[in-house]
Parts: sequence; structure tokens; C-alpha cells
Amino acid sequence: MSGPVEWLLDLLFPPKCVFCGRVLASGEAGLCARCQAELPWLEGAAAEQSGEFFSLCASPLAYRDQVRDSIRRYKFMGRRGYHRTYGRLVAQCVRSHLAGRYDLITWVPLSDKRKKERGYDQAFLLCSAAALELGGVAVETLRKERNTRAQSGLDDDGARRANVLGAYAVVDPERVAGKRVLLIDDVITTGSTISECARILRAAGASDVVCATLARARGK
Repeated sequence: MSGPVEWLLDLLFPPKCVFCGRVLASGEAGLCARCQAELPWLEGAAAEQSGEFFSLCASPLAYRDQVRDSIRRYKFMGRRGYHRTYGRLVAQCVRSHLAGRYDLITWVPLSDKRKKERGYDQAFLLCSAAALELGGVAVETLRKERNTRAQSGLDDDGARRANVLGAYAVVDPERVAGKRVLLIDDVITTGSTISECARILRAAGASDVVCATLARARGK
């Protein structure tokens, strides 16, 4: 969409920064110059963590303050349009930390029950936007067969691991066999969810799993 219609929509509903809500100035896309300068960006080794069953996870932002508030609006308040900006940031992080390390791009899926409640799968939207920026497509490899408690409500690492154990299954093993998989989610905290998904992918024959999230909730 372009031309007069886009101009009219921007006039009626001016685009705002997904993090602070300020109306964007001309030339700004998705986030304002102030947030570009002041958000808790992660760089170098601080943006990376390894884990069980996945070899590396890269995240461009720390999960706090305006980043945390923005992601909560995205997940729980229907701000699904944020996925375009998020996807661009994740794609930039993938280029910096994971270039040449994957053959296909996929996501950590919601259960059917949670997706119905929310109206959309936020990780799928994020993954689709990131894949588009990277010149690829989001490939469905996993389904969540069991609805689980929200990981954010569990503080103990062991409880988080137990909560997701056996919750995921591979859609089509031939789709991942021998492939290096890039697995995308919105936030990584302890890594329990991503590790479980990576375990299932590796068991189905994936040769490696690397991951990317928009934000990282804990340091090393």
C-alpha cells in the first residue's frame, strides 16, 4: 500500500515507536531515534548464550524496562503489528551472530488453546517477519501438543524444565532431518523452552539448532 491511502492512514493513525509510543518522525521506522540510542542493546558476547541441545542463542535486547513493557503489549494486548519492527531487529542480530549457520527458519509455537485465546501466535509473526528480512520463509517444524502453564509464572529453573518436557512434537521429521535449524522466539529466560524444542528437533535428525530471540531476560 502506498500513495494517497497510505498518506491518509498515517495522518489519521500516525505510526508510533513500538517501545515508547512516541509518534515517529519522518525517516523513522518502527522505533524512534531516542529508543534507538537508549534501549538496552546487547552486543558481542553479551548478546549470546549457549544451552542444552542448542549451540547458540543470540538476542539484540535485554528484557527490561520499555523492552519488557513493549513485548507484554505485543503478547497480551493485541499489538500484533509490532512484529514487523521486532522481526527487523531479530534479523539484524541473526546477520551479526548466526550468519551461515542455518538452513531453515522456524519458531516456538503456541498451543492451540493459547493461540485461540490470544488470537495469534506471536512467535510465528515474529519469525515470519525476521525470515522475510533474511530472504527466507518461516517453516513450520513443531507443534505444541500440550497446553502448559506460562513459563513467566515459574521462578524455579527445574519447574520451567518440567513444565515444557514432552510438550512439543515435530510436524514432519523429513523436513528437519540433516538440517541446521534457526529457532526463533520472543524472549529467552532460562532457556528451558528453547532447549526442549531443540531437543525434539535434534531427536528428529536436525544436525544443529541455533536460536534467536528479540530479548534476553537473564545474564550469563
